[in-house]
Amino acid sequence: MNERPWPLGAATAIGSMPGTDPVEAASIVFGELPEFPYLPELPARGVGADLIGRTAGLLVDLAVEVVPSGYRVASRPGHDHRRAVDLMSWDLDAVQEAREKAGAAPPAFKTQVAGPWTLASNIELPRGHRILTDRGALRDFTASLLDGLAEHVAELKSRIGAPVVVQFDEPSLPAVLAGDLPTASGYGTVAAVPAPEARELLSTVIAGAERITGQPVAVHCCAEKPPISLLRAAGAGAIAFDFSLLKGASPAQLDEIGEAIDSGTTLMFGLVPTTDPGAPLKLREIVSPVFKLFDRLGFSREILAERTVPTPACGLAGSTPEWMRRALTLGREAGKAFVEPPEGW
Repeated sequence: MNERPWPLGAATAIGSMPGTDPVEAASIVFGELPEFPYLPELPARGVGADLIGRTAGLLVDLAVEVVPSGYRVASRPGHDHRRAVDLMSWDLDAVQEAREKAGAAPPAFKTQVAGPWTLASNIELPRGHRILTDRGALRDFTASLLDGLAEHVAELKSRIGAPVVVQFDEPSLPAVLAGDLPTASGYGTVAAVPAPEARELLSTVIAGAERITGQPVAVHCCAEKPPISLLRAAGAGAIAFDFSLLKGASPAQLDEIGEAIDSGTTLMFGLVPTTDPGAPLKLREIVSPVFKLFDRLGFSREILAERTVPTPACGLAGSTPEWMRRALTLGREAGKAFVEPPEGW
């Protein structure tokens, strides 16, 4: 596995954006985040454009369909599956066009897919139970995900000409660990998955993605208490989460952050609000809390740019187009501030 392919001070974003035009979205991403652009997700386009639908469209020899309760395993690819594949194809065309207009390949390019536990939590088996309740089905979907990811990454490399970094999105992981997912009937909850079992599957998928890309793998979790130690133990090279969740963090949580920094794990700090805060937001308000965190944990500010990548707090699908652009700009400026902190900050 290579060292981090993105340069010091690079910024990126989580993935989702407002709107329905992939060409416009790709153009904005390459313009605002030239050092670490990503494949935009536009969930406003509907079925197949959301995280689960997009990822399901990548699966090899497995298909899903939409039912009233959500996504369900299908016996063969149908309209819903083909729509997800078509939407992804348009997105790939759009980022290739944006890259060609940019003139040169970026240092790194990121793509996002649902992680194995989130995918298995949000797709039902034909009987209505979640995939994660069936070990055999879970194993099959994990293998299919890696097969599809290999094809997806190869396609991106050929179109973008840059190292590809995979980000697994795991918003459902804390609920999986806590046993908070409702059953098909809605009258009970799915049994909690033990942390060692959750870590083992994540480790398998992360290692598989590393083999495919030759690059470190990122995991994003937008839950209130992201399982940072578990993700690090599973082999995540980068962990993305909402930095504001650290306000009032317990000593144990801060220890997790410190251990991650000390181990060399990149922290993708979600620093910029996902929606317009309604008042002017200055760069210093965004980056000063990170400086203070490093000071509190006893780390030199000189390693800030090496160990962190600024992002929005989460996806930007709910923002206005104006704020989306501003959020990406603020993230880019935050990355530069980490390289050369302004005096007095």
